[in-house]
Amino acid sequence: MHVGHGRGAAYGATVADLLDAVGYKVHREYYVNDAGRQMDILATSVYLRYLDLCGEQLTFPANGYKGDYVWDIGASLHRKYGDGLHHTVTELFNGIPADEPEGGDKEVHIDALIERTKQLLGETHYQQAFDLGLNSILDNIRRDLEEFGVRYDEWFSERALTGNDSVQLVIQRLQDSGHVYEKDGALWFSSTEFGDEKDRVVVRDNGQTTYFASDIAYHMNKLERGYDRVIDVWGADHHGYVPRVKAALAAIGDDVEKLDVLLVQFAVLYRGGEKVQMSTRSGEFVTLRELRHEVGNDAARFFYVMRKCEQHMDFDLDLAKSQSSDNTIYYIQYAHARVASVFRQMQDKGLQWDAFSGEQNLFRLSEAHEDALMVNLSRYPELVEIAAINHEPHLLAHYLRDLANDFHTYYNAHQFLVEDEDLRNARLNLVQATRQTIANGLKLLGVSAPDSM
Repeated sequence: MHVGHGRGAAYGATVADLLDAVGYKVHREYYVNDAGRQMDILATSVYLRYLDLCGEQLTFPANGYKGDYVWDIGASLHRKYGDGLHHTVTELFNGIPADEPEGGDKEVHIDALIERTKQLLGETHYQQAFDLGLNSILDNIRRDLEEFGVRYDEWFSERALTGNDSVQLVIQRLQDSGHVYEKDGALWFSSTEFGDEKDRVVVRDNGQTTYFASDIAYHMNKLERGYDRVIDVWGADHHGYVPRVKAALAAIGDDVEKLDVLLVQFAVLYRGGEKVQMSTRSGEFVTLRELRHEVGNDAARFFYVMRKCEQHMDFDLDLAKSQSSDNTIYYIQYAHARVASVFRQMQDKGLQWDAFSGEQNLFRLSEAHEDALMVNLSRYPELVEIAAINHEPHLLAHYLRDLANDFHTYYNAHQFLVEDEDLRNARLNLVQATRQTIANGLKLLGVSAPDSM
């Protein structure tokens, strides 16, 4: 997972936690794209790296996956099977259409390589290479997300849709509804009838079902499981996909009003003022794991949700690591730590805090800074509910920043551990309420609330 994917993960996890906090029963599910052409490209890329380790000299396809992680998986394949899966470059490339740099078509080239790889390895050995690539990447994704504080109740396999005939069922339902037709040997869904810009293929001319067919089947499956609402988190580059999925669900008679698709812009990473280029296929990207190691989970989780999900986001590494008021998460956490420091000072001075007395003497809090802080604290429950219902965690991030600012202003203007015991207890009640509210809000954002910094 690269830093662009991290924003969707942090956003989705926070929306789920917010909904849970206001009383919804939330089921968190990760849809694993473990079928289809992209997985075949990955499996073929892994096998080509395996052949490198067998001593073969080859030109890697323009449309293959080139990252170091593919080398690593290829090495794992070689360690497991030695030269047992070895075929020569001549066997693999003989008769394959030219690639893009040689005047050919990179899509045709990679598709032909996939078919040749399947032929040479046979079903069993090809599946071994396929599964090794899938499991290696999926294990890394699970690890990254778990360490990032993003958890799921279920990991749903795309391949399961074929195994339980969901894809075949959805195609049958589309046919029964009269919204598909045959053209050029393929089966098309008449999505233009539902406002899409063009009709979409659900079964290719070679008999293979498309990603679109699987996606319809997945959403049909989720709705059939009885959920009142289904919330998807997608990259913003899939915005055109939303109306066609909803069109297909409408065509098979499902309630499309139950489906909400939240689009998240990828984060753009900056280091030293320079934009970092990222491409999954070329392998030129900064991983989420590297980001976490550099700036920490707290800064990563917070920065990812500071803006509305559909807005572009520039992730400034230097700012995320800075210990200054310009770094919003540091500023908020410092407020929490400052309150903890007040209570440590109280103990060092041999003083006591009587929370009941503090409650009875809240009328003593008459300073303007105290009024501002109490008013802001009173907004928290409503703010959380608004952020949850509107799927806007940035509202909570901004609220915590404002609350921290009110506290720091109060802290700099007044003493809390005063001689007047009733006033001291009242002020300690107020700052403790601030501390607890900050801790609660940060927890919903997946961020820690340290007692010292």
